[in-house]
Amino acid sequence: MRVFHTVSGLRDALRVNRLDGLRIGFVPTMGNLHDGHLALVEQARSSCDIVVCSIFVNALQFGLNEDWDKYPRTYQLDCDKLRDAGCDYLFHPDDTEMYPNGLDTQSRVICPSMTDVLCGASRPGHFEGVTTVVTKLFNIVQPDEAIFGIKDYQQLAVIRRMAEDLCMPVQITAAPIHRETDGLAMSSRNAYITDEERPIEDDITDEERPNVVVLKQSLEWIAEQIVGGARNFTELEATAIQRVADAGFKTDYITVSNSRTLNPAAEDDLEITILGAIFTSAARLIDNLSINL
Repeated sequence: MRVFHTVSGLRDALRVNRLDGLRIGFVPTMGNLHDGHLALVEQARSSCDIVVCSIFVNALQFGLNEDWDKYPRTYQLDCDKLRDAGCDYLFHPDDTEMYPNGLDTQSRVICPSMTDVLCGASRPGHFEGVTTVVTKLFNIVQPDEAIFGIKDYQQLAVIRRMAEDLCMPVQITAAPIHRETDGLAMSSRNAYITDEERPIEDDITDEERPNVVVLKQSLEWIAEQIVGGARNFTELEATAIQRVADAGFKTDYITVSNSRTLNPAAEDDLEITILGAIFTSAARLIDNLSINL
């Protein structure tokens, strides 16, 4: 695996591959890699000749009082994992390389659709930071295909819309949610979850102690009700939120949405995604589940 810290170095290497007609796949990350990230690399490996991965903790997408400064940075371990997964090029720029004129005067890419609801409602400016850095990374790498995980469903929808609106010649590919053995969606922030919030003893039931998997279970419960014919989505959301509260956690949102627009689902919608976010003592966890009726 070749490592590049500069835009010019990576571009020079990729120029040769592009002239050779090789298909370039791209997996952007913020590092602290887990098996979910590596599954994205493997998916890119299956459809592309060259796989590029980036590690950059993007300050522009973190709001005030968020965890940019303490976000786990495990560069050497990440390098080992990427090398074993078959990554060809790693792009690891510093803040100055990505934002040479500083964040305050950085040109921004704004997607006005789907960015002020769900995660966007509780994290103002987050998606502006995401769309800006992803645009920059797409311009740097110029990939044929970019792979994003469905766990960040809203992010995936926003990036797809951005790429369509700006006529970006990039195929945006979705990868399935990678889960841990208890069903929790893999996330770098899972490291913030305490043992009390995620009991692992086989003899401990959900009712006896709080357990963060209540988010996944609540989304699954809503899906079962909808498939069974229930259409009072507001009532289903309220019941799920109460289930989360009873398990000892605060809900950011649980919403039944149209899969394409992320607007609240209508009773006759056939493509529905149920999205949720909850707070633990030190982490904010997200998950989602899509159903086709």
